[in-house]
Amino acid sequence: MVLSFRQSEILAIARSEGRVVVETLAERFGVTLQTIRRDLTEMAEAGHLDRVHGGAVIRTGVSNIGYEERRGMNDAAKAAIGRACARAIPDNCSMILNIGTTTEAVARELLNHRQISVVTNNMNVANILVANASCEIMVAGGALRRSDGGLVGDLTSEFMAQFKVDYGVIGTSAIDPDGDLLDYDLAEVRVSRAIIRQARKVFLVTDASKLQRSAPARLASLADVDAIFTDLPLPEPLMARCAEWGTEVHVASQTEG
Repeated sequence: MVLSFRQSEILAIARSEGRVVVETLAERFGVTLQTIRRDLTEMAEAGHLDRVHGGAVIRTGVSNIGYEERRGMNDAAKAAIGRACARAIPDNCSMILNIGTTTEAVARELLNHRQISVVTNNMNVANILVANASCEIMVAGGALRRSDGGLVGDLTSEFMAQFKVDYGVIGTSAIDPDGDLLDYDLAEVRVSRAIIRQARKVFLVTDASKLQRSAPARLASLADVDAIFTDLPLPEPLMARCAEWGTEVHVASQTEG
């Protein structure tokens, strides 16, 4: 099941708060109670939530959203973020792109860049960039995660340590209110940290739904990245912290081609 935008937001709220209430969701999204009940029923049937009286709770044992599902979530936002990030990356440079559906959106926007070198632990990124004859592609070794085409583990981190690139482009599973970047997989976290160390500039690409989610492993802080590319303005307290840290915030427009 590919979640609608509203359903993906409902799931993000459920992951953050543990449960959702029909009346609260109907008011939040400006739809009828019947519409929300239908959403929750569909999501329960797909295995994302368990229905309870008056709402639903996050299903025990559910961790990150499946890759194919994530691929279909917030498509327009990810495409806009990819365009905005790619515009900030010049020709004739080197970069590392890591795992994630939003980094893949960046890769699609790099197809017309000239004389670029891309290091990646994302098989999908490599396959996308094969179409750019002016792009040199280096794929990391490591354990292949079949679920999303990612390469992770100590071998991957060691591979990344061999490079010093102009740009590192990373994603995250969640952003805490204090600006911490969070993820589910410690092996992936270690690779992302290696990318941050080996890049002269670090760009975080993430849609605003990650502000409604949580994950157990700390990857880094927004203070550790040079810029965040997202689709909606950050909450004011977080905007203020980014200003203190010198982290640029770029809000991508979905109406620009």
